[in-house]
Amino acid sequence: MSVSVSDQKVVITNGASSAEIYLFGATVTSWKVAGHEKLFLSNKAVLDGSKAVRGGIPLVFPHFGPNPKYGLPQHGFARLSKWSWVGTQTVNENETSVAFSLDPSGVAPALAGKWPHQFKLVFTVVLTANTLKTSLSAENTGDSEFEFTSLLHSYFAINDIDNAKIRGLQGKLYDEKIHNKVKVTEESDLVGFSAEVDRVYYNVGKAGVSIVENGATVTSITTNGFDDVVVWNPWIEKSQGMNDFQEAGYKVMVCVEVGQIGTPVVLKPGEKWVGEQLLR
Repeated sequence: MSVSVSDQKVVITNGASSAEIYLFGATVTSWKVAGHEKLFLSNKAVLDGSKAVRGGIPLVFPHFGPNPKYGLPQHGFARLSKWSWVGTQTVNENETSVAFSLDPSGVAPALAGKWPHQFKLVFTVVLTANTLKTSLSAENTGDSEFEFTSLLHSYFAINDIDNAKIRGLQGKLYDEKIHNKVKVTEESDLVGFSAEVDRVYYNVGKAGVSIVENGATVTSITTNGFDDVVVWNPWIEKSQGMNDFQEAGYKVMVCVEVGQIGTPVVLKPGEKWVGEQLLR
């Protein structure tokens, strides 16, 4: 059990497992269980703070997708700002946990002030021998109400997208960005991939979803505070158009992103919200 802190990142261990979190974006870039990497990080990912990290678990706040109202980039400013190191929360044989924070003073200079609200975000990472819990809290520290959407943009490593499925979405309504479909009911027990997929599933619930390969569950995702799930794979053409996406990377990754999208969170002054996921 250990916590190692540098100017750029924090590395934590518990037993034979480890996690790596960059201060830029408070982005988890690695989660290994007994030495096996569970997250996908593009081998072309930019880690110098000049753009969002392509892989791991980027944090989306205060909006999912584009939001021209405030002139902010896609998915907001949280993943583009350097967070403050709060410190180690626990280190024992059962778990190792650390926390990071962001308020308006830490927002990337080019984006500071565009979202006209006072807030405090705290991101907590809890590692055990076989699980990773990531928790994002948002507090309204100002004197006026605000609303937001948020998401944990998790990239998971898989062996082969041809053999990967997502379980737990049957009967849920989804929007499909690729084909402009709205509020379609998912009929499949196992959702597979044979082309680009970009869907928002609504009201999935705490039971969450699981990633299945060759019939076996490789990662399960349960949630609290996040109602919705985005499923994304850029496939061939779109991935080739991203200069930070590794060649044929679409074959060995899938994004399963828990979030609060369909019903924005509304916080009055002094109120706090928490959303979390547990990976195992």
